[in-house]
Amino acid sequence: MAIVLPVTLTAAAAAAIINLWLSIRVGQMRIKHKVSIGDDGAGGPLTARMRAQLNFVENTAFFLVLVAAIELSGRGDPWLAWVVALYMIGRVAHGFGMDGGTLAKGRSIGVLITMLSLLGLAAFAVLITLGVM
Repeated sequence: MAIVLPVTLTAAAAAAIINLWLSIRVGQMRIKHKVSIGDDGAGGPLTARMRAQLNFVENTAFFLVLVAAIELSGRGDPWLAWVVALYMIGRVAHGFGMDGGTLAKGRSIGVLITMLSLLGLAAFAVLITLGVM
């Protein structure tokens, strides 16, 4: 049995796990600050964790669409899997970085990796469409 879009399937699985992890981190902060709905109103740690999760969802949807389209075009081997791995590592770094403190640099690293990944995949997709790649 051949697996269709193995890189995309793996990326979607990794994204689901990371999103679950980010959701659990939001839940932990909700319990700690006794906030059931909304945020803590002060732009504090709960808000930061909520933003980390939402930022992940906002960017990863576009990322997964680009990964799937490039993989369907047959032009993603073998580098596409490495881009996915780097992107997911960047998103975990961003999640930790949103907590501030000693891991704060992870936020910048995650943002940079996310932006470069999306820009690179988008540019590659356009080049495929134009018949250059």
